[in-house]
Amino acid sequence: MELSIVRGRCQGAGMCVLTAPEVFDQDEADGRVVLLEATPLAARRAAAREAAELCPASAIAVAGPRGPAGRALM
Repeated sequence: MELSIVRGRCQGAGMCVLTAPEVFDQDEADGRVVLLEATPLAARRAAAREAAELCPASAIAVAGPRGPAGRALM
């Protein structure tokens, strides 16, 4: 799994930080997302993927292999 962010799209809702605080943070100056771990450890992948899905601005992209029926490999 590889994560990337589009800071210009971020609205500062903070759902990513609440869902995966080891992977995401918020910039103290503008409240936008900061990526702490572009390639999360296996134990953090499910939370990172959930954070991307919860992002109201779709500012987080997830790339990586998917298993049968389009399910993400964790």
